[in-house]
Amino acid sequence: MTGKRLAFAASTVALVTLLAGAGSAGSRALSARDHLRTAQSLVQQLQRELLAMDPDAAAGTLGRLQRQTRAARADLSHPGVRIGAHLPMAGDDLAAARTVTAVLDDLAHDGLPQVVAAARLVRELGIGRDPGPLRRAAPGLARAELAFRRARATIGAIPRAGLAGPVRQAVLDLEDRLPDAVRLLGVAARTAALLPGLLGDSGPRTYLVLFQNLAEVRATGGMPGAFVVVRADHGRIRIADQGSATGLRPFARPVLPLSASDRQLWTDKPAVYPADVNLTPHFPTVARLAREMYRRRSGTTVDGVFATDPVALSYLLGALGPVPVPGGATLRADNAVRLLLSEIYAARNSARGQDAYFAAAARAVFQAVLRRPPEPLTLKDALVRAAAERRMLVWSAHEQENRLLDGTTLDGVLPERDGDRPAVGVFLNDGSGAKLGYYLTHSARLAVTPACRRDGRREMTLRVVLGSTAPRSGLSASVLGLGLAGDPYTTRTNVSVYSPAGGAVTGMRVDGAATSFGSGRDRRRAVGTVTLDVPAGGRRVLDVTLLSGSPGARVRPRLWLTPGVAPWAQLIDSGDICPASR
Repeated sequence: MTGKRLAFAASTVALVTLLAGAGSAGSRALSARDHLRTAQSLVQQLQRELLAMDPDAAAGTLGRLQRQTRAARADLSHPGVRIGAHLPMAGDDLAAARTVTAVLDDLAHDGLPQVVAAARLVRELGIGRDPGPLRRAAPGLARAELAFRRARATIGAIPRAGLAGPVRQAVLDLEDRLPDAVRLLGVAARTAALLPGLLGDSGPRTYLVLFQNLAEVRATGGMPGAFVVVRADHGRIRIADQGSATGLRPFARPVLPLSASDRQLWTDKPAVYPADVNLTPHFPTVARLAREMYRRRSGTTVDGVFATDPVALSYLLGALGPVPVPGGATLRADNAVRLLLSEIYAARNSARGQDAYFAAAARAVFQAVLRRPPEPLTLKDALVRAAAERRMLVWSAHEQENRLLDGTTLDGVLPERDGDRPAVGVFLNDGSGAKLGYYLTHSARLAVTPACRRDGRREMTLRVVLGSTAPRSGLSASVLGLGLAGDPYTTRTNVSVYSPAGGAVTGMRVDGAATSFGSGRDRRRAVGTVTLDVPAGGRRVLDVTLLSGSPGARVRPRLWLTPGVAPWAQLIDSGDICPASR
């Protein structure tokens, strides 16, 4: 919601380049250039004021900016300039300059004003306060998004063929920047529409928050070992309950019916064992199962389910600062992951002691956020980073809220369609019954092969490398757990590879040797599953061949990966479009 995020300053720089290329149009064009240079500095000032949450100063700067863009537009609307736009030499460049100037002036009067107004409303917000101002900001942000969508379409329609090289490049640069502005405004508008309801603006809400233990890997991140239940009422938030997956206890029968594909892939475990609800990567299924399990044990039906992990917590602590934990070590950004996923098991051998520390840590962080809220922009950066890494997942029992989450990284939905970019999933589930995931390393390389099939589908190759930095001795019994791989220091991981929507998994090789693999389908995707045992200090290599889903699919694929303690090393090689698809 800032000038920087909207890339408006960069748009102005691009326009100055246009006018420099069109300088031969005379004094009016030069005057317009000067107005826009002034506008450029005003945009930078506006950016600083918005970042400082000073909407009063930003409103004054916006007024001066509007006068400059209006004057530049008037200069380029002069009859002499309009005539120059039809001349053979500089005409196309002047025409492009007039179009871009008009777009920038339009945004200064319809687009940026809504952003400044939203900043004024957001300044009234605070943790524990009524979220009404955010609700009132939502329509303006939606209008700003629409204005930037129109700008993107207008810039995209500028003819390029007759433009001089620098002018063409400036238009292309502006066209490249506007989609980011549209996307960010869309996120802001949806957030403003979504959060008031989640925060109890129209009545109290209760949420189940799962903390995923990345030391025992599950498809969405880690085993949901601990949880808290929070209650929100007109922005005021409190902890209503705490517990663990162990405390919920397994159920004799599935708490909800699973789809045939889920049963084939995961058996009934996700619907029976609280620690296994997220064997599936599809978070809405995870959330519904966890919600029902909690309802059966507590009698409380929650309004939604969130999931996060210690890495996301470390990002929050970077914004919040150190948090003392009663009876344990102080949590900081640089030690939270190590404490919560490794050292706790050496310090406390009993599951009850570990659960007690997790509960104390969760309560301490929650209370710290309420007592000394982080600086808003720093907090926003931490949350955006966690969401981008799929370390924050949200599901609401209110369907209209889920629609606002559609297509974001927060929804955790395994989509049945890929759009214009085929997606390949690599999801991990622990098979050791241990906490060795803390030592797991992983990399993935996805490539489109150069061969073009007659049916238009494309072959892809995927290489997944899993490694272990675990020591060969010295770990506690609570880390080694059940030792289901035989050697207690060997990490057993079940790797499920998901094809693009409508596609296929055609083969797997482990360490160069062809191997059989389990197969199934999930939401229009083929699934191949293989078990890799990684010894302490060792590595295993999985090579997979896949097919894209439909003819004409674009060849810029993407990866969807289980978040881990260590970040994935990723490399994606796109392929050329086949002749039949050109």
